[in-house]
Amino acid sequence: MSRRPACCLAVAALAFAGCAHAADAPSGVRYLDPAGLSKPTGYTHVVDVPAGARTLYLSGQIALDAKGNLVGAGDFAAQAEQVFANIDTALKASGASFRNVVKLNMYVTDMTQLKALRAARDKYVDVRHPPASTLVEVSKLGREGLLLEVEATAVVP
Repeated sequence: MSRRPACCLAVAALAFAGCAHAADAPSGVRYLDPAGLSKPTGYTHVVDVPAGARTLYLSGQIALDAKGNLVGAGDFAAQAEQVFANIDTALKASGASFRNVVKLNMYVTDMTQLKALRAARDKYVDVRHPPASTLVEVSKLGREGLLLEVEATAVVP
């Protein structure tokens, strides 16, 4: 047996040492912030999901109530609250919760509203083990008056 593979494994183990936080995470899911990457604010760089887990892909949620009415016209904070409440509803209908969310993709029309976005998000996500996330500013969303859209990926053991 060559020493090279063992050496590579040792180096890989050292690279990830101290960057995994798995306490209270869904079964087998590891949240990693590797050395050499910037310290994330409100997200995790890498979420490692074990094979065999059930994966849920939630369509982008927008600020519509159950009757299809726009909630919070012109009010980013109100729309953000509705969007995360909608994600919560979709997760619960699938036997999951925000604890199972491993990835969020967030699309906003105004990047200056990050404080309101984070406030709504942080009411739902585990801020100690936040999901991997992407945030993009867009010029327009699929319906007039929408200020943000958020899609989620969740893993259920």
